[in-house]
Amino acid sequence: MPRQPGSTGGGPVSRPSSTAHPDELRAAARQLLRRHPGATASPGAGERPGVGRRGLLTGAGAAAVLAFATGLPGSAHAAAADPARIKTDPFTLGVASGDPLPGSVLLWTRLAPRPYETGRGLPRGSYAVGWEIAEDDRFARPVRRGSATAHPEFDHSLHVEVTGLEPARVYFYRFRTGKWISPVGRTRTAPDPGARVRELRIALASCQAYHDGYFTAHAHLAEEELDAVFHLGDYLYEYPVGAGGGARAYRDRRLPGRFDRETRTLAEYRLRYGLYKSDPDLRAVHAAHPFVLTWDDHETENNYAGRNPENSVRPEDFLLRRAAAYRAYWENQPLRLPQRPKGPDMRLYRRLHFGRLAQFDVLDTRQYRSDQAYGDGWQRPGPKSEAPRRTMLGATQERWLIDGWHASTARWNLLPQQVTFARRRDAPGPGHKVSMDSWDGYPAARGRVLAGAEAAGIRNLVVLTGDVHVAYGFDLKRDWDDPGARTVGTEIATTSISSGRNGAARPSNWSRLFEANPHLRFYDGRRGYTVLTLREHTARADFRAVPAVTVPGASVLTAGSLLMIAGNPGLRPA
Repeated sequence: MPRQPGSTGGGPVSRPSSTAHPDELRAAARQLLRRHPGATASPGAGERPGVGRRGLLTGAGAAAVLAFATGLPGSAHAAAADPARIKTDPFTLGVASGDPLPGSVLLWTRLAPRPYETGRGLPRGSYAVGWEIAEDDRFARPVRRGSATAHPEFDHSLHVEVTGLEPARVYFYRFRTGKWISPVGRTRTAPDPGARVRELRIALASCQAYHDGYFTAHAHLAEEELDAVFHLGDYLYEYPVGAGGGARAYRDRRLPGRFDRETRTLAEYRLRYGLYKSDPDLRAVHAAHPFVLTWDDHETENNYAGRNPENSVRPEDFLLRRAAAYRAYWENQPLRLPQRPKGPDMRLYRRLHFGRLAQFDVLDTRQYRSDQAYGDGWQRPGPKSEAPRRTMLGATQERWLIDGWHASTARWNLLPQQVTFARRRDAPGPGHKVSMDSWDGYPAARGRVLAGAEAAGIRNLVVLTGDVHVAYGFDLKRDWDDPGARTVGTEIATTSISSGRNGAARPSNWSRLFEANPHLRFYDGRRGYTVLTLREHTARADFRAVPAVTVPGASVLTAGSLLMIAGNPGLRPA
């Protein structure tokens, strides 16, 4: 998305210290340069490998990132602290669960008595935190319990992988440290891989800019009956948030000045998560449902591509910023240990199964992509954007995706990912433009994905998308230039939770987009979320919308509904 007014642009960030010998850092940096995904991404036409519009990654930058990765638990343990020293409630950011498996779920919380302050108001040290999970919300029927350590190196966040649970079961959980007990969370495990699942209800959410309005949609989402929420990116925004909370226009509080600048350092990203997770509606939806998350750009920086920043900053500084953003993301989300980042790299793409009904291949379209062609933004397509070697996923993730399809036995194969997949022209006729940040800027990569699905015999392909701040329903075509061509799948794009402020049912380009894109089946520009109900023979998308986000407490309505029939790809009114 374009940089918003008031953004401060890129700039150097402070470098962490390291106790490693400089020669060791230089040697490790050379290894990192050889291994780093951004150094091996396929270039576009007219580009040299490793060179984009924003410059080169240097050995000094790799060394700085390597230095950043020091100081993890196990190498510099803080002394155990007495939880009795915590004088105010440390569970201000609530609880969360994520990535449900048939016998396991990930539980999350973070100790933060004063979340708007660096250090979060905790005396220095590591804290023992008890956890328990039960069949009921009164914990009269306990199932599992244990203890974990909240380390200062991870900003006192906890990631507890609970195993030994029953499949397809609702559970309740909570944490305890000293005299303090957390709010109760509700979660659910996935069905067994071979189970015949009658129905699966999930929700799609994305793009929740704090400064653009209230998270009212999350309050309604918390009340839905769901198996899981898939968050498709832009969980937070790096832009400054003023004392009045931007469009929230607070009258009863003033936010600290430390939020009124763009996030670049680890401390700033951690504080920003504290601001977002202090929102009661966001805490409520996390406590109500397990989340499956992937990021887009704003968790780090607007429209970055791989190791390439948006603005003209030193690449080594951006890579250090990316490492800070990735680490803060993992610390503050219910993600499992395989997702824990290593410096500037984080394996976020992964696969989840819900019985024989659904396979979800969660994608990362930011970390491995080629740089945007033609300087980014909306541009006329041409040889640079259409170069065959351009990649959105990187070669390794692309192979992983298609190999997973060949092994799939699921009725529905779904791709939770970030940016618009279908072709989306801004106007009919010659001279049209497309978004260079979406899959339109990488048509060869899109073609490989669709060809891979066809080769694997995937008949019920559904792409799940965020990013665009509107709700779309697209048919995916084998030949985009022929409206009568075979439909090979569908795309459901959910609107934003708050980004873009209030929106409108019919934005100004509503008619023009339908004329320019005959495969577009639905378009609504209000804020909200989407509920997707999967059954063996049908899938239904219900687009929920709220009329306003600049004032709290708005009602929710269903803006439209679409139906998909198994074995007969394409969208139709429900």
